[in-house]
Amino acid sequence: MRRTTRRRTQRYGAGARTKALAAVGGVLLVAAGCGLTSGSPMVDDVKPGIVGKGKPLEGADLTVTSKEFTEQLILGAIMGIAFQAAGADVLDRTGIQGSIGAREAVKGGDADAMYEYTGTAWITYLGNSDPIPDPQQQWDAVRKADAKNGVTWLPPAALNNTYALALNESNLKKYGTKTLSDVAALSKSDPKAVTLCVEGEFANRADGLPGMQKKYGMSLPSGNITQMDTGIIYTQAQKGSCTYGEVFTTDGRIKAMNLTPMADDKHFFPNYNAAPEINSKTLKKYPGIAEVLAPVTKKLDNAVAQELNAKVDVDGQDPHEVAKDWMVAEGFVKE
Repeated sequence: MRRTTRRRTQRYGAGARTKALAAVGGVLLVAAGCGLTSGSPMVDDVKPGIVGKGKPLEGADLTVTSKEFTEQLILGAIMGIAFQAAGADVLDRTGIQGSIGAREAVKGGDADAMYEYTGTAWITYLGNSDPIPDPQQQWDAVRKADAKNGVTWLPPAALNNTYALALNESNLKKYGTKTLSDVAALSKSDPKAVTLCVEGEFANRADGLPGMQKKYGMSLPSGNITQMDTGIIYTQAQKGSCTYGEVFTTDGRIKAMNLTPMADDKHFFPNYNAAPEINSKTLKKYPGIAEVLAPVTKKLDNAVAQELNAKVDVDGQDPHEVAKDWMVAEGFVKE
């Protein structure tokens, strides 16, 4: 199911990214009332910029939620800040452990909106086993299937937080691989060259390493694969302790550590495009939500996500402040 808490342990490094497994914790949270705390009001003193003109959400009381990893905290703050600029009073219930807890909150009406990933919805929430290769078609399938659940998906961002294998500059020059097909070929011509650092979940999931090896015709010996925490993977790949490390394509440490992801040229990994997931009753009551979020979502891509995630995971900044600074810098809101 991946990305059940995706950015995961840290995913974030900081320690939470468990992608799919966090769903177990999510189930417990749901049982305890969706895992939502009372939350706290967002009190950003922002005014309309590109978004919010005319205050289309004036008088609305909206609750924003997210999972607990870095990227999700940033996206939740971005959404809440946009709503505030449009005139809404916003309750901050971001940082829910596990995907299921945040998802059920939106579905059940305990929260109104969040940014979710299409691949997570398609595989984890909607129970499908085969992802749809085309990202737009994947979103459209999720949108149609989830309508009956009282959840409406607004158009997706280019931001695609999916899996990849990455290597450092030295190994890139040494082996010259650019795609996973190149890695597969290298594993056959020089078996000792392809060593991997991966999460335990990735090592055992059908949509992780086993499926990837099958898709690309690899057969790596167990001795070439080391399982470890997400945050450690990045540092080990940077040091070259393993040739390739499992990474997430929007993680800020990729650029900060000068790692190069391999292209998934056979399109094995699901698309995890971020898109606003809105409680359908809320959207019917406040249709202005769609126009408020549209320009913001359109601006979000992997480069933006890497930059913002790095400010938190590399530079140690606060996720909410990072989100607000970006919203102001892009002209979406004014202080």
